[in-house]
Amino acid sequence: MLLKKLFKCLTLFYVNYLLQVARSFYSPNLGRRQQLGDGLESWRGFYQSIRPTQMGLSLNIDMSSTAFIEPLPVIDFIAQLLNRNVSVRPLSDADRVKIKKALRGVKVEVTHRGNMRRKYRIFGLTSQATRELTFPIDDHGTVKTVLKYFQETYGFNIQHTTLPCLQVGNQQRPNFLPMEVCKIVEGQRYSKRLNEKQITALLKVTCQHPQQRELDILQTVNHNSYHEDPYAREFGIRIDERLASVEARVLPPPRLKYHDSGREKDVLPRIGQWNMRHKKMVNGGRVKEWICINFARNVQDSAARSFCRQLADMCEISGMDFSKDPLLPPLCTRAEHVERALRAHYRDAMNLLKPLGRELDLLIAILPDNNGPLYGNLKRICETDLGLVSQCCLTKHVFKTTQQYLANVALKINVKVGGRNTVLVDALSRRIPLVSDRPTIIFGADVTHPHPGEDSSPSIAAVVASQDWPEVTKYAGLVSAQTRRQELIQDLFKVWQDPQRGTVNGGMVRELLLSFHRSTGQKPQRIIFYRDGVSEGQFYQVLLYELDAIRKACASLESNYQPPVTFVVVQKRHHTRLFANNHNDQRSVDTKSGNILPGTVVDSKICHPTEFDFYLCSHAGIQGTSRPAHYHVLWDENNFTADGLQTLTNNLCYTYARCTRSVSIVPPAYYAHLAAFRARFYMEPDTSDGGSVASGATTSRAPPGARGGSRAAGNVAVKPLPELKENVKRVMFYC
Repeated sequence: MLLKKLFKCLTLFYVNYLLQVARSFYSPNLGRRQQLGDGLESWRGFYQSIRPTQMGLSLNIDMSSTAFIEPLPVIDFIAQLLNRNVSVRPLSDADRVKIKKALRGVKVEVTHRGNMRRKYRIFGLTSQATRELTFPIDDHGTVKTVLKYFQETYGFNIQHTTLPCLQVGNQQRPNFLPMEVCKIVEGQRYSKRLNEKQITALLKVTCQHPQQRELDILQTVNHNSYHEDPYAREFGIRIDERLASVEARVLPPPRLKYHDSGREKDVLPRIGQWNMRHKKMVNGGRVKEWICINFARNVQDSAARSFCRQLADMCEISGMDFSKDPLLPPLCTRAEHVERALRAHYRDAMNLLKPLGRELDLLIAILPDNNGPLYGNLKRICETDLGLVSQCCLTKHVFKTTQQYLANVALKINVKVGGRNTVLVDALSRRIPLVSDRPTIIFGADVTHPHPGEDSSPSIAAVVASQDWPEVTKYAGLVSAQTRRQELIQDLFKVWQDPQRGTVNGGMVRELLLSFHRSTGQKPQRIIFYRDGVSEGQFYQVLLYELDAIRKACASLESNYQPPVTFVVVQKRHHTRLFANNHNDQRSVDTKSGNILPGTVVDSKICHPTEFDFYLCSHAGIQGTSRPAHYHVLWDENNFTADGLQTLTNNLCYTYARCTRSVSIVPPAYYAHLAAFRARFYMEPDTSDGGSVASGATTSRAPPGARGGSRAAGNVAVKPLPELKENVKRVMFYC
């Protein structure tokens, strides 16, 4: 309670010159505004919060930027939005939808009444052009045009008469305002989804070298004069203007095993990275029968053939058993014919393979760089209808192919067809504490919510689990649609009544436990559960519900089956940054990026005063300032030591299948996030601009409607996700 009151006091102190958004404060005066495109701009600001730590109360400060709507005349805003002069030709229906979506809820002020800048909130557009609009002026049915009203009342001649008017006020008694008399009010944060161009522009603004970010934070603290804050004094709190000094240590990287037939049989990563040169995948997959479809108009047939041959060669060099030539000549088609082309080419291939008792192993698809819904449609059809794993490649990589790109794509293909890229040497030699000694299953779980503005979309829960003890490298995954904005995973365990079978047990945890038993021949005797996407305020609500579901799933298999569980929350969206005490010390700093070294862990002072948590920076920062992952252990029946869990988590970060780098969060949590994102394509195939960076999921068997069919997202029933084909479920196709 003390923290909340104090934070509110500090907020009131600064609100006079800063705009507050949750716990962040923004101002156009804190840095130069940067245009993001389509009528948006970025504002600089800072985040602040007060939280209990082992040092007592700590003030957490970090720099941030976010998108605001540019305070433009509405005419100029829609010209930017549509990227054209709006007076040249009438608006199309698509233009109207885009404008209405962008302006709904935006506050504008009128400019035709001198100093009377009355403000209104937009709720829609008129269906008619301004020149066609009339409204009643008395009870006798007399009407007047909007054009005439503005000319007679304000002496204002409307120029853009073909544009619709803005509808403001309320829907029961709407007011019509011509666009050219309205200007967007300054200081309105844009809370809807940014497009890729805007995201790129915003990332350029927020990307700061660690030393510069540290300097900006110190300058913000100094500028805010917390030591003079009357409310802090009232509470008897003094705020030190120096950064907190904490002890850290750098965990060593794990040694990784590759196939004995390669020149290099293992590798010790250096600064969080390594490469595939002179190495072969530890378990190369087999691709004997494959096809290619080219959806890019500007990629000639010869270029597609050449690219596929180079990719096949790289897969072979990397250790896969990969046929040089496709089963059929590459098919060239248009994006709008994706379903017809996929079915036809698949049918032609299977007509050749079925009499021989063989299956199609892989589809390679060449996509335009800007492919809209094509990527999502292709994945949905292949994975839920045809039962075919696929690898998508963008046109730009076909024209500018590098060995590094081909090697990375080969890594993805290998795990999609059932191979393994690398494993921990310690896993093979059974030297991982509390993992190698007995069969252990490692789960990852996440819930992704719809973007702002997607009112009818459900939330998607995903759970993945390791299937290859003791290697803990392969992960099977399940997904489920659930009530919009629901953070608790509803389908971890469930019971339903079947007319024929009676009481039936199911759910994602139960099915993954059974899958582990089928894969290894053993049942898990220990469970480690990494849970992503939970805020601090939901920690124990999530723990109570989901730990209970895990317990019930185990008990449904055998009455006395209760393996010990360690439940760890993974947080990436926080504002704690770690800087080296000496930016020139090569023992603690990556001199290339200026960031702390991968493996840096902090578990004192800034951590929780009574609970088990730690910050781990497991990756090498490429641009900007690295953000460590925060791991908070909510439940631990396996009695991990701090060193044991930190080392396990860090080592697992080197087993991520899609690249030869350690990643920023533990792979099972990463895979769960990718799985949930992929599942959204099955429902909304147009939610991404797509590319070879993809995501994935598997679904599981359930009674009709059980995968979310009976719940509701807002006022819309949650539709069950399409069932994946069995052969797709068995592999890590989501990579």
